[in-house]
Amino acid sequence: MLNNARSGRAILRALCLTAAVVGAPMTAVTLPGVAVAQTAPAFTSDRLSVEVVGSGPDVILIPGLASSREVWRPLANRLSATHRVHLVQLAGFAGEPWSHGDGPFVEPEVAELARYIAEAGLERPAVIGHSMGGLSGLLLAQRQPALVGRLMIVDALPFYSALFGPTVTAETARPVAAQLAAAMIAADDASYRAQQQQAAQGLARDPAIREAMVEWSMASDRRAVAAAFSDVMTTDARPGLAAMTTPVTALYATDADGGPPPALAEGLWTQEYSTLPGVRMVRIDGARHFIMADQPALFDAAVDDFLR
Repeated sequence: MLNNARSGRAILRALCLTAAVVGAPMTAVTLPGVAVAQTAPAFTSDRLSVEVVGSGPDVILIPGLASSREVWRPLANRLSATHRVHLVQLAGFAGEPWSHGDGPFVEPEVAELARYIAEAGLERPAVIGHSMGGLSGLLLAQRQPALVGRLMIVDALPFYSALFGPTVTAETARPVAAQLAAAMIAADDASYRAQQQQAAQGLARDPAIREAMVEWSMASDRRAVAAAFSDVMTTDARPGLAAMTTPVTALYATDADGGPPPALAEGLWTQEYSTLPGVRMVRIDGARHFIMADQPALFDAAVDDFLR
């Protein structure tokens, strides 16, 4: 129990620090690959923007906390040969403008995702979300099940604060979330960057994605990041799992060399998704939180299997 609590706090602290960084424009850091963007369906939102590439069955890619859509660029480039890929960029993250002050983030964003699917005329697209993007996809499937054909959750729990221990609730997590959010906003830029660089070590093995996530965080609006992080810590989607009918694949990372210990990760993820009917759990070894960067071949194989 003590080891579980310590590991949970370490992961949450890393997520918090990653949430807390702000500086270079979004276009300054991109992952390898060249994307040819198409004209996106007419859609205007102050919560998110969408870039569309490729043609074929629709796939929506949602990035995580403080991340750029560029985290999905290698996958989008590959899938664009056979799919129409919708790369979401959440407002307030990685240079995308933010106009909503300090509150609420996740639920309005999920509502806008639903509106995008409806207005773009997408027919039950596949949705893939990383971290907070995975939680967003889960909430979308719970709120609007008719809009989502299938869902892949990449290294995201239905209740993030379960990382603190089995007795934590959304209410008991609320004061901790408020304290961490306030610390995020109060930090000076130099301290903030140093925190992000430290956090990146625990979130990825790949040096390129570590550098990218720091710059994306530094380009983010801290009020948006703090609001989003608070929402993530206090949103418990577990009560809605049992009634879900959307097919769900949940990927989770394990790394015996400095990342999530395999036994701990497997036990936690299996327990937290235990009430979701038919969920397919996929363990990716040798990876930290950014599975797509740390184990790209295994990640691609999992995505292909999911879409198949």
